[in-house]
Amino acid sequence: MKQTATLSAETGSQTAAAHAMLAAMLIIGITDNAVPLMAEQIGLGQFYLLRSFVALPFLWLMARAGLGGLAPRRMGAVLLRAVLVAVAMVFYFAAVALMPIAQALAGLFTSPIIIVLISVLFLKMQIGWVRIGAVLFGFSGVLMVLQPDPAAFNWLILLPVAGGLFYALGSLATGLYCQGESTVAMLFIYLLVQGALGAMLLTGLEIWPQAVPAGADGFVTRGWVWPLWEISHLILLQGCAAVGGVFLITKAYQLGEASFVAVFEYSVMIVGPGVAWAYWGQALNIWQMLGITLIIAAGTTIAVRSR
Repeated sequence: MKQTATLSAETGSQTAAAHAMLAAMLIIGITDNAVPLMAEQIGLGQFYLLRSFVALPFLWLMARAGLGGLAPRRMGAVLLRAVLVAVAMVFYFAAVALMPIAQALAGLFTSPIIIVLISVLFLKMQIGWVRIGAVLFGFSGVLMVLQPDPAAFNWLILLPVAGGLFYALGSLATGLYCQGESTVAMLFIYLLVQGALGAMLLTGLEIWPQAVPAGADGFVTRGWVWPLWEISHLILLQGCAAVGGVFLITKAYQLGEASFVAVFEYSVMIVGPGVAWAYWGQALNIWQMLGITLIIAAGTTIAVRSR
C-alpha cells in the first residue's frame, strides 16, 4: 500500500504540488461557472472548438519558452488518452450547462470509484475492505447530491456520470501508457482532439439540424452562432483556463506524491458550488452537503490507500 505522503525531505516539492493543485481547482471552479452564461448564446460544439482555438496559441508559447515539446513519444497512447478525456469533458460541460454545478461535479467525481471497480473487475487487482467501504460511501454521496427520483427518473443526471466513466478510463490510460510524456505534448494533443470533436458536433448539427430550445437548454443542439462579441471575454477566459488549469494539475502530479496531491483535487467540490451559490444562488440542501462530504472522504481514502 502507498503510505500517506510525509512532508519531510521533500517538503518543498510537496508544498509546491499542493499549491499547484489548489490553484488549478480555483481556476476550474471559477471558470466552469461561466459555462451556463456561454450556454445561453452558443452551442457545445462551438464552445469546444473556440476553447481549443484560443488555447492553442498559449500552448505554443509555452513550448517556445522551453516548458516542453509538442510532439509526444507515443502518439497512439497519448491520442487514446486525449479522446477519452475530451469525450468525458463533453458530458461534463453539457451537465454544467443544464444542471447545478455541484451535481455535475458529483457525477464527474465518480471517476475514482470507477477506477477502483475497473481495476478489480478487469485488471484483477486486490483491494481491502477500506477501499470497498470508500467505494460504497462515495456512491452513496453521489446519489445524495444527484438526488434521482425513482418515480420520475430524469436521464439528464446520467450526463456527468458518463463524464466520470470516460474520465476514469482516461486516467487509467494516462497511468498505464503515458508515463514519461511531456505535459505540454499531452495537453497539445488533447486540445487538438477537443477542437476536432467540436467541429464534428457542429458538422453533424449542420447536416442533421435539431430543435434548439431557448437559453442554456439549447446548448447541446445549437449550431454555429454569430456574432460573439458579447461573450468574447468568456471565450478568452475558457481558453486560458483550458491551458492553465490542466497544466497545473499535471504539474502537481509531477511534483508531488500522487496520493498526497489527489486529496487537494477535491477542493473543487467546495470552490465550484461555493461560486455557484454566490453568483447563481444555487443553494445546497443538507443531504447534498452531506453527499459532497462523503464524496470527498471516499475519494481521499481511495487516493491514500491506492498505489
